[in-house]
Amino acid sequence: MSHHWGYTEENGPAHWAKDYPQASGHRQSPVNITPSSAKKGSDLKVAPLKWKYVPEHTKSLVNPGYCWRVDVNGAESELTGGPLGDQIFKLEQFHCHWGCTDSKGSEHTVDGVSYAGELHLVHWNTTKYKSFGEAAAAPDGLAVLGVFLEAGDHNAELDKVSSLLQFVLHKGDRVTLPQGCDPGKLLPDVHTYWTYEGSLTTPPCSECVIWIVFKTPIQVSDDQLNAMRNLNAYDVKEECPCNEFNGKVINNFRPPLPLGKRELREIGGH
Repeated sequence: MSHHWGYTEENGPAHWAKDYPQASGHRQSPVNITPSSAKKGSDLKVAPLKWKYVPEHTKSLVNPGYCWRVDVNGAESELTGGPLGDQIFKLEQFHCHWGCTDSKGSEHTVDGVSYAGELHLVHWNTTKYKSFGEAAAAPDGLAVLGVFLEAGDHNAELDKVSSLLQFVLHKGDRVTLPQGCDPGKLLPDVHTYWTYEGSLTTPPCSECVIWIVFKTPIQVSDDQLNAMRNLNAYDVKEECPCNEFNGKVINNFRPPLPLGKRELREIGGH
């Protein structure tokens, strides 16, 4: 592909299906969440969602050119319960999507309203699959926790990542996290969530994700959001592409797609 996928007018979501046919499937993400139409899951039928993470295993921060991502050694991490039943999912990485202003940036929307950003914690099904790659090709292979970001107070845990963004300004840059980061502390205190079956929101848009999107956002400060908006989508050796984003990583979110016949459930926090 001459120009890789991205979020500009030229290579953005409207063009992805040409190279990634799954992007035009019927089980795509994100979606617009309409709380009034969500089925309320009775707590009796659904075990509580449980997670555990090892902060020291949060290894390195990378700029892949379209977001920031933290790669994790998932050993001893665990996500289970809720829509996952007794299957055990392991954390692989977490990354973020954001906008150029606080009024957009999230991928999922709620009654058509966007948040300033959305954090995704990507897990894979170790009960059924042997590797992340194998899981990512299966309909029940991945589970992603989605957390909305809203502009507000400084987030101390996220600072362990956002304070390092200045060192990964260009595509391909990577740094080690000196003090780890506890993904569990990036989740909201109220654990009510929406869940549905969807896809990766970036190419190849594989339909392999059980989505768990928390209803309550977490707050991040303006300077934390601005550090994200300052990342460059190009390699340090490349010319700045003169696109509408001036080569910055911004508005790196895919717009919502139809829920179609899929069921959306709301499950109360425990």
